[in-house]
Amino acid sequence: MTMDLVCGNIGVSAGQREAIDLAARYGFESVGADGGFLAGLSAQELAALKALMKSKRLVFGAAGLPVEFRRDESTFKAGLEELPRIAAGLQRAGVGRVTTWLMPCDDRLTYIRNFRQHARRLRQVATILKEHGIRLGLEYVGPKTSWTSRRYPFIHTMAEMKDLFAQIDTGNVGFLLDSWHWWNAGDTVADILSLKGQDVIAVDLNDAPVGIPKDQQVDNHRELPCATGVIPVGSFLNALNQIRYDGPVRAEPFNQALNRMSKDEACAAVAASLRKAFALIG
Repeated sequence: MTMDLVCGNIGVSAGQREAIDLAARYGFESVGADGGFLAGLSAQELAALKALMKSKRLVFGAAGLPVEFRRDESTFKAGLEELPRIAAGLQRAGVGRVTTWLMPCDDRLTYIRNFRQHARRLRQVATILKEHGIRLGLEYVGPKTSWTSRRYPFIHTMAEMKDLFAQIDTGNVGFLLDSWHWWNAGDTVADILSLKGQDVIAVDLNDAPVGIPKDQQVDNHRELPCATGVIPVGSFLNALNQIRYDGPVRAEPFNQALNRMSKDEACAAVAASLRKAFALIG
């Protein structure tokens, strides 16, 4: 596992090169990849960027999926048309992981109709990524306040996500596994141990506010890893270690106090929290 910096996840605005500098400055081991930026680099520019990262002892973690599959068909198709170019850029840069999240409810589509649409669209996405040696990580959203916020609930647990993977059936799709959603969904260490390391593409690590019942937790009010101890981060990470997960671990706390910090303060705080969490791995 690598301590991974994804600036956008912690409210820090930074381009790829600045993110690399911040990651190196605060002791991260990997950094999120900007697919659009990397796809636009010449061979010479990319070689220079790779040399810079090697000198700073950094590797790429994962990139975000640039395809909007949650909306109308024309928006989806427009993103899909651009995906081969982005995927080729990621492949050239040595990035083998792309991640995204699923909306856990819908006002218009019933569960089964939504499931079929997700399977169809994400199968097309995964097929293109597979052609470029890239795996796709999908994140379920676990809080009850999220999946009950619209008329029709959708995937919000690990078991349901496994059903979607089976339906997509391209062999390169797995979990973006977030401790926040795992805990909110009522998933367990045993659920993680049912997986293989290769089934997990990337990991988000967060804690939860104190004094709020689980079914009242709100998705955009989280805490840094190990900040409160509400979520058993140590058990979560040790289970991942036991199945030999070997990818990026990044914080995504959606935390107002963190967002008010300067870039350097925020990166330092996140690095400290991840080190505290990694120290729990026995």
